[in-house]
Amino acid sequence: MPNTEAPASPMDPQADTTIAVADGVQASVRLYGSKKRGEVAPLVVHFHGGAFVAGDLDCGYTVGHALAAAGACVVSVAYPLAPENPFPRPLEVGYAVLQWAYKRRTKLAGKDAPLYLAGEEAGGNLAAGVTMMARDQMHPPLAGQILISPMLDPCAGTASQRAARGESIECKWAEGWRQYLGGSYDAEHPYAVPAGALRLAGLPPTLILVAQADPMHDEALRYAARLEAAGLTVFSHVFTEDGQWPEALLEPQPECCPCAAQLETQLRHFFETTRCRS
Repeated sequence: MPNTEAPASPMDPQADTTIAVADGVQASVRLYGSKKRGEVAPLVVHFHGGAFVAGDLDCGYTVGHALAAAGACVVSVAYPLAPENPFPRPLEVGYAVLQWAYKRRTKLAGKDAPLYLAGEEAGGNLAAGVTMMARDQMHPPLAGQILISPMLDPCAGTASQRAARGESIECKWAEGWRQYLGGSYDAEHPYAVPAGALRLAGLPPTLILVAQADPMHDEALRYAARLEAAGLTVFSHVFTEDGQWPEALLEPQPECCPCAAQLETQLRHFFETTRCRS
C-alpha cells in the first residue's frame, strides 16, 4: 500500500495530514502536540462534534488544543458524516484510526504511550462506541475514554434536552440521530447507542464532562452513574459557567469557550491519574 501521509511532521504543534488506515480507506487527521525527547505523553484519538451530520477538523480545535495543552499528543479525526455515511461507517473508520495510532504510538507520543479516546457531542458518542469495539476486540489496550457533552441517547427527551429546546419544536440533535441511525434496529446496537448498552464491564476509566445548562447534561451523568454501578472507574465534572456548551466547544478558537482553562485542568488530572493503569 502506498504511503499517503503528507510531509507535515507529527511533531509539529498542529499539522494536517491524510493517513491510510486500511485497504483503500484513507482518513484526514489533524495532529496536535509534540513528543518531547526522552518523555512519554498520552496519545489521544479524538472525534469532533457536529450532531453526526456536520463538522470538520476545525470544529475539533478547541478540544484538540485543550488535550494538547494538558500534555497529550492528539490525532483528531475527520470521520465520514451522515446521512451519506450512517452507522456503523464512522465507527469503523474511527476504530481503524485507533489501530493506526496504536501501531505508531512510539513515534507519535513515546515508547508504549498510553492510549485514550476522546470526543465532544457526536464525537463523544463515537469515542464511547469505539471504546466498546476495542474492548470487544481485546485490542488495542486503552488507558481511558474522555466524553465531553456526549450524545448517548437518541430519544433526546431528557429534562436537559427539553430545557435547551425551549419552545422550539426542532431539535438538531434528534435530527442528527435520525440521519445517523439507518433504521430502528441500529438504535438497539450498543456501539451506536452506548447509553443502552447492557454490558459495561471491561471498559477503561472514563472522564465525563458536561455543563450545567448542557442539553446532554442528563444523559451523560446517567451514563456516568451506570458505569459507576458496574464497578468501573469514573470521573465526572459539571461546569457551572458553561458558555453555551456544546456549541462553544465546536468553535475554531479556544478563547470562544469560557471553560477552556477549566477543561484543560480536568484533562490534565485525568491523564495523571490514569496513564499508568494501561
